[in-house]
Amino acid sequence: MAIQISSELLDGCVLGLLSKEDYYGYALTQKVQESISVSESTMYPVLRRLKKNHLLTTYDEPYQGRNRRYYKITAEGKRQYQIIQKEWAAFKKGIENMLGDGMANG
Repeated sequence: MAIQISSELLDGCVLGLLSKEDYYGYALTQKVQESISVSESTMYPVLRRLKKNHLLTTYDEPYQGRNRRYYKITAEGKRQYQIIQKEWAAFKKGIENMLGDGMANG
């Protein structure tokens, strides 16, 4: 069984990465995939939705004769990221209370 990641949590992951640096779409997908299993076809709708909700902006940079579209977190996106961090901390604590912290007790 694979644990499914909610759209809110995926938003938080994307916003968290973009709070550190700007990424172009493919590189951002690769970075997310280093930690969680998510397809490229899942990521682009997330990015479009975050942009539509004014949490991200985009800009293009030339690269080897083509343009790469970079994603940048907005001030509103940073505020939303902080909210998601607080909600995640509370959620994680609740789950750990039920499942334990991963340490076997014999």
